Amino acid sequence: MAGTSSPEAVKKLLENMQGDLRGLSLECRKKFPPVKEAAESGIIKVKTIAARNTDILAALKENSSEVVQPFLMGCGTKEPKITQLCLAAIQRLMSHEVVSEAAAGNIINMLWQLMENSLEELKLLQTVLVLLTTNTVVHDEALSKAIVLCFRLHFTKDNITNNTAAATVRQVVTVVFERVVAEDERYKDIIDQPAAVQGNSNRRSVSTLKPCAKDAYMLFQDLCQLVNADAPYWLVGMTEMTRTFGLELLESVLNDFPRVFLQHQEFSFLLKERVCPLVIKLFSPNIKFRQGSTTSSSPAPVEKPYFPICMRLLRVVSVLIKQFYSLLVRILNTECEIFLSLLVKFLDADKPQWLRAVAVESIHRLCVQPQLLRSFCQSYDMKQHSTKVFRDIVNALGSFIQSLFLVPSTGNTSATPNQTGSNASGNTGSAQTNPGVLGMGGGATVLPAFEYRGTWIPILNVTVQGSAKATYLEMLDKVEPPTIPEGYAMSVAFHCLLDLVRGITTMIEGELGEAETIIQTTTEATSLPTQSSEQQDLQSVSDQSEKELVSRAVWEEMVNACWCGLLAALSLLLDASTDEAATENILKAELTMAALCGRLGLVTSRDAFITAICKGSLPPHYALTVLNSTTAALSSKSYSIQGQNVQMISPSSESHQQVVAVGQPLALQPQGTVMLTSKNIQCMRTLLNLAHFHGAVLGTSWQLVLATLQHLVWILGLKPSVGGALKPGRAVEGPSTVLTTAVMTDLPSISSMISKLFENSQYLDDVSLHHLINALCSLSLEAMDMAYGNNKEPSLFAVAKLLETGLVNMRRIEILWRPLTGHLLEVCQHPNSRMREWGAEALTSLIKAGLTFGHDPPLSQNQRLQLLLLNPLKELSNISHPDIRIKQLECVLQILQSQGDSLGPGWPLVLGVMGAIQSDQGESLIRTAFQCLQLVVTDFLPTMPCTCLQIVVEVAGSFGLHNQELNISLTSIGLLWNISDYFFQRGEIIEKELNKEEALLQKQAEEKGVILNRPFHPASPFDCLWLCLYAKLGELCVDPRPAVRKSAGQTLFSTIGAHGTLLQHSTWHTVIWKVLFHLLDRVRESSTTADKEKIESGGGNILIHHSRDTAEKQWAETWVLTLAGVARIFNTRRYLLQPLGDFSQAWDVLLDHIQSAALSKNNEVSLAALKSFQEILQIVSPVRDSEKPETPPAINVSVPLVVGTTTATNLGRSFMRTDSIGERIGRYNGSEPPVITDEIEDLNLWWAAWNSWYRIGSESTRPPITCDKLTFIPSQPFLTALIQIFPALYQHIKIGFSMDDLQKLGVILHGAVSVPISSDASPFILPSYTEAVLTSLQEAVLTALDVLQKAICVGSEGMQIMYPAIFDQLLAFVEFSCKPPQYGQLETKHIANAKYNQAEWVALNYVPFAERSLEVVVDLYQKTACHKAVVTEKVLQNIIKTLRIPLSLKYSCPSESTWKLAVSSLLKVLSIGLPVARQHASSGKFDSMWPELANTFEDFLFTKSTPPDNLSIQEFQKNESIDVEVVQLISTEILPYANFIPKEFVGQIMTMLNKGSIHSQSSSFTEAEIDIRMREEFSKVCFETLLQFSFSNKVTTPQEGYISRMALSVLLKRSQDVLHRYIEDERLSGKCPLPRQQVTEIIFVLKAVSTLIDSLKKTQPENVDSNTWAQVIALYPTLVECITCSSSEVCSALKEALVPFKDFMHPPASKVQNGES
Repeated sequence: MAGTSSPEAVKKLLENMQGDLRGLSLECRKKFPPVKEAAESGIIKVKTIAARNTDILAALKENSSEVVQPFLMGCGTKEPKITQLCLAAIQRLMSHEVVSEAAAGNIINMLWQLMENSLEELKLLQTVLVLLTTNTVVHDEALSKAIVLCFRLHFTKDNITNNTAAATVRQVVTVVFERVVAEDERYKDIIDQPAAVQGNSNRRSVSTLKPCAKDAYMLFQDLCQLVNADAPYWLVGMTEMTRTFGLELLESVLNDFPRVFLQHQEFSFLLKERVCPLVIKLFSPNIKFRQGSTTSSSPAPVEKPYFPICMRLLRVVSVLIKQFYSLLVRILNTECEIFLSLLVKFLDADKPQWLRAVAVESIHRLCVQPQLLRSFCQSYDMKQHSTKVFRDIVNALGSFIQSLFLVPSTGNTSATPNQTGSNASGNTGSAQTNPGVLGMGGGATVLPAFEYRGTWIPILNVTVQGSAKATYLEMLDKVEPPTIPEGYAMSVAFHCLLDLVRGITTMIEGELGEAETIIQTTTEATSLPTQSSEQQDLQSVSDQSEKELVSRAVWEEMVNACWCGLLAALSLLLDASTDEAATENILKAELTMAALCGRLGLVTSRDAFITAICKGSLPPHYALTVLNSTTAALSSKSYSIQGQNVQMISPSSESHQQVVAVGQPLALQPQGTVMLTSKNIQCMRTLLNLAHFHGAVLGTSWQLVLATLQHLVWILGLKPSVGGALKPGRAVEGPSTVLTTAVMTDLPSISSMISKLFENSQYLDDVSLHHLINALCSLSLEAMDMAYGNNKEPSLFAVAKLLETGLVNMRRIEILWRPLTGHLLEVCQHPNSRMREWGAEALTSLIKAGLTFGHDPPLSQNQRLQLLLLNPLKELSNISHPDIRIKQLECVLQILQSQGDSLGPGWPLVLGVMGAIQSDQGESLIRTAFQCLQLVVTDFLPTMPCTCLQIVVEVAGSFGLHNQELNISLTSIGLLWNISDYFFQRGEIIEKELNKEEALLQKQAEEKGVILNRPFHPASPFDCLWLCLYAKLGELCVDPRPAVRKSAGQTLFSTIGAHGTLLQHSTWHTVIWKVLFHLLDRVRESSTTADKEKIESGGGNILIHHSRDTAEKQWAETWVLTLAGVARIFNTRRYLLQPLGDFSQAWDVLLDHIQSAALSKNNEVSLAALKSFQEILQIVSPVRDSEKPETPPAINVSVPLVVGTTTATNLGRSFMRTDSIGERIGRYNGSEPPVITDEIEDLNLWWAAWNSWYRIGSESTRPPITCDKLTFIPSQPFLTALIQIFPALYQHIKIGFSMDDLQKLGVILHGAVSVPISSDASPFILPSYTEAVLTSLQEAVLTALDVLQKAICVGSEGMQIMYPAIFDQLLAFVEFSCKPPQYGQLETKHIANAKYNQAEWVALNYVPFAERSLEVVVDLYQKTACHKAVVTEKVLQNIIKTLRIPLSLKYSCPSESTWKLAVSSLLKVLSIGLPVARQHASSGKFDSMWPELANTFEDFLFTKSTPPDNLSIQEFQKNESIDVEVVQLISTEILPYANFIPKEFVGQIMTMLNKGSIHSQSSSFTEAEIDIRMREEFSKVCFETLLQFSFSNKVTTPQEGYISRMALSVLLKRSQDVLHRYIEDERLSGKCPLPRQQVTEIIFVLKAVSTLIDSLKKTQPENVDSNTWAQVIALYPTLVECITCSSSEVCSALKEALVPFKDFMHPPASKVQNGES
């Protein structure tokens, strides 16, 4: 309007008006002057108005009657040109709204006249339209007149006019109603109480309506009248009217202006009173009509179904229902019910095809309006005693579709295309020979269609989804019923179903969603209410829930009403569908219905839809129990629809689908193969989508879904892979699965869909998740049953999917863990290995995932959950299958590697798993378990609770005892060492933690009133840990395998040695008695009973050394180790052990063990026992109080403690102990200081040791009674060690060491030295015979005696009486040089004769030993010669007596050195002993010694043994010089003191000297004499001594002098004889030399003569008898006679003999007298 009221527009209007008037005046100038005048006065009028008024348009409207008048007059001329000009001008005025009501009335009357004259009909219509549309001035009668005008023009002869008029009528009708809408809009704020409308008997009583509404009312009422062929009330002047046009107008009004009817009760009554009865009346021919009834067409035009009317009626009905359902419910309830029932009836098979088609289209229009359907359901289905309208509509559609298949409509059947696949060939294989050829007759393209039991119905593309675009309801121009193409009705019905499902589900789900969000928000609001609004909120919640209950009832009723019909129809269509898109839609519908039913909790219907999809997925007649039972339940019901039965049609088995896969059915005895078509795969996808998106509402039907999927997966040959996802795998047995490429490419997506479906389970609520898990478990149980008793490939679908489900639901794993793992544990026990393997795979994967998942709160704070997760891992230990156990252990290993730091309270479980491995479970299993343990020990000890350490120890120990793999046992011992090291390093922390735990347990135990029971109870928890470790090692120390024993032993003692200081003092008692002695007992027992059979090899090709080739020898090693270890502990920890109360018992037990080991018949053990003995003896007493350091204990004061100063080779080092006292005292400061035992107790210990030593010594050195090859003879090292112990031991017992003890010692020493050695050992022990070296044993024996004599030396007087005994002992040893000792009856060979490789016994070379003993004797005698005991006990005599043996043997001694040493020793001893003897001469203590001494000299100087042949001159001279020394001793030490010496003795000496100087009195020349003769020097010394002694002025008795003179004369006489004989022989022999012996003799005589003369000269002259001189001189002539001899040697000797005679040649005295001859 703004456009027409602007100044420019107004100006233009005025100009145009004036122009129009001018034009009019010009046209009428001639013919119609009145019109001309009117026009001219009009111009003036217009100008005047323009000049006088500001609001020109208003002024024009006021005066419009006058302004219009000229133009009306112009129209009245009926002149076409003039009329057209006028109409145009009038239209211009109208368009500027400057026409008043009166003017308008005039215009309409003028138009009516023109109409009656049939002038300018189109312009008329145009003008009416402009008049009515531009303003609202035309009302009531004028308006009705205008409308009638248009109607009248609609029924002219001219087609164009008719059509234009029809359009104008439609527009005008619309305008009338638009005015009502506008009017209502204007008055909407003024609320007026509508008067209660009475029964409205007067149809025209519309006084309450406003003007526009009144017009509309009158118009609509008359339209109804006209359609009903009655006279109109308001549209006066109507001449004719068609029913079709009337119905169209009614429909358009109802459709376009529903608000008018709904807001005004008057209009509502029109609907009820007029429209509905009219429609029902008009429908009657259609209802009564039956197709094929031959009634002649009756004269009345409404008796037979008439397509145009019927179609329009249906349109009206559609609009009524669509727009006014809210009214229908209140007011038009029955009418609506009738309409709907009619629609349903029109679908009957006996109605004409076109009628069925339009009825279906109408129903479709309803189906796309879910709210409408909902109100039907509420108004009818939910009321008692009412038609179930909604149910009937759905069922009618269902039976309609069925009827199309079952009763092909006559005349409309088209030949079904030739199905090559179904029955082209008679053989059963036909389906396989050409699968999937669908209607390919002559290469025609395949139409989308439904096909069922030979009925083929194409699917036409009739409408867009969700809009009911009708074809036949829109055919308003058709009079005759059209022919309906085949498949049209089916297609529409199909879309009806789809839209119905879509609409209902969308609506209900939308409302459900709203309800849920409202509930959610209100509950949130109520959970945190403000005080004021609390009541109000609670109120709203209760209203809300009430409202929701009402809604829910409606939803449930809707679904219950429609599901059977829908399912029947959809199942049939699904079976018949040959088009992928159609199939997709059907499946989608089934899916959405299933989901909806699920959401509403309608189990039966939900399961029915799901079963339908499942069946569609599987091959026809596939034996799947779950589905069959469901269908059986359904097919027993049938649903009646107005007397018709809708049967659940079972699928037809002929499939015209392309076969895409052939596989094996999943059954116990698979019979042949089954085929999957592309439709099956499509259904499968739908099933997956259903489960994927609607899993939350599936509940118990998971069972159906999963069972179906399992079978499909099996047929397609999908097998589970890592993590539970499915991958295409080879079918294991039977004909392999055959898949087309299409399916092959689909498989990965199917597989990922299946996986996603389970991934989505994380969004399910707990209850749904439980349904899913239960379904999987029961599937799995079926699969397990199937797999029993055969080794076929089992179906692993359920297990794999349980795994997948568990993995994605980790955040709430607690709620499903027990059922999940409980079931998987059952699977793990299944006899089928593949099944088992997957069970274990799933279980271990879940456990690992559970532990690594980021739980909230984390596992470290949620111990209960952690234990829950680990528990199944422990449960696996009860399963004996090794493959499961391997999986279990691998899992443990991975858990350790990833989670080891955070296992916390889960450790006992994990360790328990490792410990549960038995020896008989195979090497690989043990190895894996052990790997885990190694990891634990190396990496995780610090992270685990200290209470678990004991378990670690036990597990490690148990691996040591496994006998499968030696290396593992040995390594586990290493682990125990590492563990002990760890205990040591973190002792304080562990102790603290264990004590805390202990206190807690103690408290709990007290509360329960039970006694806390743990091993080694009284000890502290930390000590118990150590004791467990020791006990474990102790068990390993008696393992049957030697290597393990050895390793365990070393570890045990190292551990106790290294870490024992950590133990509390009292715990040592347990260590000693329960651990160490217990171990010793067991080892001793095993060793003594061990087998002596030879072991050939140590397993494999390992050769065993001969020292270990029997079990006995191997046990010996263990015994050695154990004993040594225990001894070491006794030694190093004595300061800890001694304060314990029963140390002396322990000491005795230890000594007993040492003794039994030492006396065992095994060299190795016995020797080791002695080493242990040595070790425990090198101990000093604990530090006394007086010696305690003043420094605080924290400072380590190293106090070296020295054990007796022994000088033995092996014991020469002092034994230091640098165990810091500070450390010890620090350890015990808290408790009481160690109790210092008194001396006496100490002594008792040492004497106990001495007794043991004596028992060992006497037993081991006692010679055997019988001798054979197997006689056990102690080895040299053993004896050496035994003897070496004595010095150390003696240090402690010397105070009480008595003569008896010394005797005992002597026996042992003597015995030990007497023991021979075996010939095979001799090269190692014996020096070569020529070397004079002592064996260690001999040294040790001497050392022992040395220690003794030193002790006696510094000891008390009482001790010195032991000297003689020591001498006796030593002298006995000296005798060995000539008389080796005998060892029992044993035959010994001389070393030179022994063969090394024979088991013979070889006597030792005792010479060096005897000689050393002799040296010791001499030394000792030098020190002790004057001791009273030595004198009294005749030691000197014994020494001489002993020495006499080697001296008398001389050259016959085994070793030459012996007699030489004996001589020198004799000389030394005599040089000291003789003065002592002379001193004691009066006491007679030495009387018996002299004869012994004389005999000794005699035996030595005139030995019976001959020197060896190879003795050189030098050697002989050396030997001679020794003889000379003896003679010199006699001359210096004996003869001068003859008056203190018994006469007999002196006589013996003289005789001997005489013998020496005379040499030989025999005249025979024997070898012996020659040898003697050669001792010239000796003879000389004898002479000299004899002479010296004879002529000494100290001759006390004449007898002595006589003896010597007598000797001289004999000597001289003999010399004379020899010389005479020689001269004779020389003369007789002539040139021949004399025998060598004779020459030697003469030389000797000559030398003796010269010696004698020298001696006589040296002697005092008064001592020489004159007669002697005479005899000497008498020799001279004889000597001279010898000068002629030929031997040069004789000559030189002669020269020497003659020279001394010069001293006799004095000048003659005054008177020479001849001396007597």
